[in-house]
Amino acid sequence: MCLMKFTIYNYRIFIIVLITMELDNIIKERRTVRKFTKHIVSDEEINTIIDAALWAPSWANTQTWEFIIVRDKDQITRITEAYSNTNSARECSLNASALIMACAKTRISGCKNGLQRTKLSSWYMFDLGLAVQNLLLKAHEIGLGTVVVGAMDHEKVKKMLKLPVNYEVVVAIPIGKAAPGGTREAKRKDLKGATHLDFFKNPY
Repeated sequence: MCLMKFTIYNYRIFIIVLITMELDNIIKERRTVRKFTKHIVSDEEINTIIDAALWAPSWANTQTWEFIIVRDKDQITRITEAYSNTNSARECSLNASALIMACAKTRISGCKNGLQRTKLSSWYMFDLGLAVQNLLLKAHEIGLGTVVVGAMDHEKVKKMLKLPVNYEVVVAIPIGKAAPGGTREAKRKDLKGATHLDFFKNPY
């Protein structure tokens, strides 16, 4: 009996270690992708990554995010034309079989009874960022690449998407399979450069 308990315990530890290793790999291997293959992302794939986004935490569980899946090629072209002129995501957006437009309802997150509870008036941006990170990681897990596009004429795109006045479009996320040469390595801060103890600039 004791041997059986020991075996079950060790098996659980083994599974936890495997899951942790897999999550670490997903987090550290995900890269921004700016060149896609001709793979057409399926509705099933999109549903899978959106479902992951919906499990993100949010202020008082308000879940103010909305995701608009853009498949129509003309609409993709119009949205891409609203990017800034120097935006390096233009080409991959035009070649993508889908754009995911991450939007949010305003004046809900960060508020209570209609009153703002934090000096950061755009708290929906934080909530949406958590959801988008889930989305990006899940996309990578199932073999898809993404890039987050924020440099655009937001008002113009908002009209294209027919969003109500109390909603904002925040980012476009082109999605597809990464083509060779579509990613590049990016340096990250180390723990020493990003952490402080008790107050700013005190080494942790």
